Amino acid sequence: MTKLYITIDTEYSFGQARKHPAGTRQENFDRSIRCTTSEGEVGIHYQMDVLERHGLKGVFFVDPMPALLWGVGAIADIVRPIVARGHDVQLHIHTEWLALAGNATPLGARVGNNLSDFNFEDQCWLLDYGRSVLMAAGAPAPVAFRAGNYAANDDTLRALARVGLHFDTSHVPGISGSDCSISLGPKNRDPQMHCGVIEVPAGCISGFRGQLRHAQLAAISASEIFAALRHATSSDTESFTLVSHSFELLSRDRRRINHMIRRRFEKLCAGIADMRGVLTTTYASDPPSASEKRRESSVLPPDWLRTSLRMVEQAFGNALYGGRA
Repeated sequence: MTKLYITIDTEYSFGQARKHPAGTRQENFDRSIRCTTSEGEVGIHYQMDVLERHGLKGVFFVDPMPALLWGVGAIADIVRPIVARGHDVQLHIHTEWLALAGNATPLGARVGNNLSDFNFEDQCWLLDYGRSVLMAAGAPAPVAFRAGNYAANDDTLRALARVGLHFDTSHVPGISGSDCSISLGPKNRDPQMHCGVIEVPAGCISGFRGQLRHAQLAAISASEIFAALRHATSSDTESFTLVSHSFELLSRDRRRINHMIRRRFEKLCAGIADMRGVLTTTYASDPPSASEKRRESSVLPPDWLRTSLRMVEQAFGNALYGGRA
């Protein structure tokens, strides 16, 4: 049985908050969390509807940093419905929000776009602050973390161990040149102990010319995801992590539904529910376990037809809705 973690980075838009005054929090929520459009909404409430329709669970990595600007209530509006509906809330941090907080934190004037811009002690404070906000907003104590922009380093993992979070999922073997600077490479694709925590890499598939493609909802097609999961079960892969976002089903400007990605999400959930050997689960109920040996795990081999069809689909979607991946 391969455990599938459907992970959804759930975050307000820092860019929108920076451009507009703090009083626009509700508009930010509507565009980035609920994802309300004239055609309906496709944010986390809709995503939970689809997941639950097929008996699936999601792992929502929630960014608590906007509490620096809007208070804990802004995070509780996200966390409470997720918890009430039986899904998983874990920790996600975008440090850009510090630039809007002034000197309201012990970090003073120290700011940075990425968590890895900060030293070990500052990272410990940020992680402890984020965990405290999530819990104040109604979440159980988180056990897992993903850095905003995937921008973690080895100090991040050591800081996670110090503050009591046991899992990190910031390593993305499928993105060459990502902001992640954890000392693991593209061949490290299984959960493994590293710097005191279990590092759980995001899933990936093989593309053209030996390159890897990360398993994000907007980056690979439903057929590629199904093929990757079938390959994972046949190769006895213990777990597979799929990445998405609260706003993933919107156009780039977050004003229209991206019907291509919405249909992909619905097709994916329906197909996963019927797949033998695949179990969707959460960090709270069934966390990943570390491989005893560091090995180069098997990855879905390239398929020119699948890849070509996805590239055509992607080009069509980008023309209609704006590119994201």
